[in-house]
Amino acid sequence: MAGLIVVGAGVGIGASVAVRFAKEGFSVGLVARSQGTLDSVRGRLSGFGGTVVAEPADASDEPALRTALDRVVVELGPPEVVVYNAAVIRADDIGHLSIAEHQAAWAVNVAGAITTAARVVPAMQDGGGGTFIITGGMPEVNHRYVSLSLGKAGVRALVEVIDQEHRDHGIHAATVTVAGTVAPGTAFDPDDIAEHYWRLHAQPRDEWSTEIVHSG
Repeated sequence: MAGLIVVGAGVGIGASVAVRFAKEGFSVGLVARSQGTLDSVRGRLSGFGGTVVAEPADASDEPALRTALDRVVVELGPPEVVVYNAAVIRADDIGHLSIAEHQAAWAVNVAGAITTAARVVPAMQDGGGGTFIITGGMPEVNHRYVSLSLGKAGVRALVEVIDQEHRDHGIHAATVTVAGTVAPGTAFDPDDIAEHYWRLHAQPRDEWSTEIVHSG
């Protein structure tokens, strides 16, 4: 059975992506900081019959994240799709955050994605390839969201790096850039956004794109 891992499996986009792929028969691995969040998302997947593995880990804690990913891979096998959806979203101006606070935001927004890619992409290649998607945002820099603007620019760069290094080995790297506030029943409904992740995974190799922007 094909497998999906979602890092940052929150009740918004993360849960909707998990449900979208579960509908296609995927087994699902969930990684999130809160056990309560994992339990909630697991509950949404209970009606699909596939295997669900949930492991708590903070995306900024490299040893914990590596351990969680390893446990999911042991249970489900090499994933066919990995989605990195963790982010620190907050308003901050230049000078508002200390260096330590910027580093803490970067650890979640970018470094956790690097840890995830380093841990799972080799297994994906050994399994014949797959899709690695990062949830992006801030298609235009906003001076009121400095740390998030920097972080989302960072993950776009990371996707390009993964694409350059691994495309020829069967890894499709991409971002889904969400240009607004996610909320059910709006133009930024997480269920609608989740369709982009499936669309990217389903693209024929000669049509692979590295970004889809959901502008509402």
